[in-house]
Amino acid sequence: MIDERTLKYSPTHEWVYVEGDVATVGISRFAVEQLTDLIVIDLPKTGTRVEAGKSFGEIESVKAVSDLYAPVDGEVVATNEAVARDVTILSEDPYTRGWLVKIRMSKPEQVEGLLEYPAYQEKIKDGAH
Repeated sequence: MIDERTLKYSPTHEWVYVEGDVATVGISRFAVEQLTDLIVIDLPKTGTRVEAGKSFGEIESVKAVSDLYAPVDGEVVATNEAVARDVTILSEDPYTRGWLVKIRMSKPEQVEGLLEYPAYQEKIKDGAH
């Protein structure tokens, strides 16, 4: 099980868990709760190149369609097909079963620019999106 306090966070609510040169990426519980009633998610195929700050997919709820943003540059080496089939997994377990993609980072140092858990908690406490 992934401890959300050990993750890094992007300002757009994606979380990152790093193992070697691979970043596992998901969206925070806060983001899931803000979206409410998730319907469908569109994730990239394995082999897709992603760029930090650029959209790599979309998530749709009854309220809106929101972009998912890559927190790091690299290549998608795995996509969570279980979430692609059943997006409600995100509501149940956004930090372990609800990961979205695994990215082989081309610039691992980008992780250092992401928010630590306390800074992310401050951001969401203020209701910033």
